[in-house]
Amino acid sequence: MSETLLINQCKAHNPKAQLTLYKKYADGMYVVAHAYLRDEDSAKDAVQEGFIKAFKSLEQYREEVSFGAWLKKIVINQCLDALKKHSFERLDEDIAVLAIEEEEQWNVSTSCSPEQIIEAIDRLNEPYLSVLRLFLLEGYDHLEISEILGITHTASRTYLHRAKQRVKNALEQQSYGTKS
Repeated sequence: MSETLLINQCKAHNPKAQLTLYKKYADGMYVVAHAYLRDEDSAKDAVQEGFIKAFKSLEQYREEVSFGAWLKKIVINQCLDALKKHSFERLDEDIAVLAIEEEEQWNVSTSCSPEQIIEAIDRLNEPYLSVLRLFLLEGYDHLEISEILGITHTASRTYLHRAKQRVKNALEQQSYGTKS
């Protein structure tokens, strides 16, 4: 059955079609949610809530992007909402202004493996982790990140700058055994 037909049946509230679509995307959406929430139960909840929201707003899906991409955005937003509820720390807007070079080069040692870089990123705390993931992995710009997280453009840039610095320091510490 084509995905378009399946989606049309879901729009008609066909439970069998909804279950088929759920089974097709659930595992992939769980991987996305777990990357943000780092907790099995929270990730499962985010996926479940994401599908509920998707099915309720399926009439808004216009096939301008793939269904998977549309659903992924919903699940990511659900994860970000969960993070906000549970301890999303914000910088004081008055001290958020940093002199950040325009998209400065961010180089890490070539001796670092991709696994080491991912591990260093995964050790970041919120809100640094969410901003870094949205910027580097999801490809959002600072304006989009500020809208998604409900923070200022400047705060997004600040969080990203600090996240990069923390990852760089962790990798240097791992490579050299000392903090620079």
